[in-house]
Amino acid sequence: MMEVLVFSTSVKEPRQVSKVTTLLTKVPAIAQWNFDLEDCDNILRIVAKGLSPRYIETLLQKAGIHCQELKY
Repeated sequence: MMEVLVFSTSVKEPRQVSKVTTLLTKVPAIAQWNFDLEDCDNILRIVAKGLSPRYIETLLQKAGIHCQELKY
């Protein structure tokens, strides 16, 4: 079953989105993702199957990007 994961991030610019694109496209469990940079939390939404939010947080943090799951 697909799940929607929502994260607050430190991504503010298109070049940072490009950096994240390189990381996220390598994760086969991700069906789609997008950023809402107009939101105050610079939201990253991921639609995926069987993916741990901790995995995404760690993946982005290793790349120097703050990422924290938002509970909704």
